[in-house]
Amino acid sequence: MMNSRLVTISKYLSKHLRHQPDKIGIQLAAGGWVNIDQLLAACANNQFPITRQELDEVVTTSDKKRFSFDSTGTLIRANQGHSVEVDLQLEPVAPPNVLYHGTGQKAVESVMQIGLVKMSRHHVHLSQDIATAKIVGARHGKPVIFVVDTAAMHKAGHKFYCSENGVWLVDTVPPEYLQKTEF
Repeated sequence: MMNSRLVTISKYLSKHLRHQPDKIGIQLAAGGWVNIDQLLAACANNQFPITRQELDEVVTTSDKKRFSFDSTGTLIRANQGHSVEVDLQLEPVAPPNVLYHGTGQKAVESVMQIGLVKMSRHHVHLSQDIATAKIVGARHGKPVIFVVDTAAMHKAGHKFYCSENGVWLVDTVPPEYLQKTEF
């Protein structure tokens, strides 16, 4: 299958499984899950037909692993990044001592003053490595990487979650736990 088609499908699914499920007539159940047959029917009804084979390929080959199937293979969800209200049913877990956050140069002053805030999303997203944070930051212009002292945050009572695709989630990162790094 053409890579551009998979990218288009992934973007379409991200939009509707994370931000606008109602636009195609689906509802996210507990955990953010949607019945696959209902999703495919809704996509077709909205002039964006997706085959089950295409859906399988997007989920299994995506480098960002944005989506997951449940253990029965009948449900799908976006792993994180939602702007609509949804309980992903993630359990708090102790983070590694350090995580990273990539952003654009224009956000540095604000981040240094108020820290990292979730904005319209449910959580702040943190990466396990600098390379991933750099890729994320580059989407916002010249990338800047912040090192997050997650050990100190965890000790202070901040709750961390890890999504199925390895993205670390937290409600906020106060500025005292951040250090801007040069790479």
